[in-house]
Amino acid sequence: APTHAYDTSKAAVHHLTKKMSADLAHRNITVNAIAPGYVMTRMSAGLTKYVSGTEEKLAKSIPLGRFGNDDDMAGSCIYLSSPAGSWITGVILTVDGGAVGAMQIPLSSL
Repeated sequence: APTHAYDTSKAAVHHLTKKMSADLAHRNITVNAIAPGYVMTRMSAGLTKYVSGTEEKLAKSIPLGRFGNDDDMAGSCIYLSSPAGSWITGVILTVDGGAVGAMQIPLSSL
C-alpha cells in the first residue's frame, strides 16, 4: 500500500516522543505514545484491498484473534496517565494484539 506520508508521520511521532520525554523529564513530565495495531476506522476500512482476504481473515492473523477497539486504546491511555505509569517515559506502547511480535520474515526471502 502506498503509505509513505503516513509512515513518515508515525516515525516523526516516535522520534518526537523520545526527544520530548528526555527534554521534559526534569520537570517530572512524562511523554509517551501509543502505537495502535489494526483498529477498524474509516482509514483502515480499505485495508483488505491491499492484503489477500477479508476482514475476518485479517483479524484471524492477529495473535489475539480480533481487531482492536476504542476500549483497548482507552485502557492504554488510562494506564499511562495513572500512578502505575508515573515512571514510564519515552515509551512507544504498541497496542496491537501481538501482531508486531508475531511477524516473521522468512530467511529464505533474504
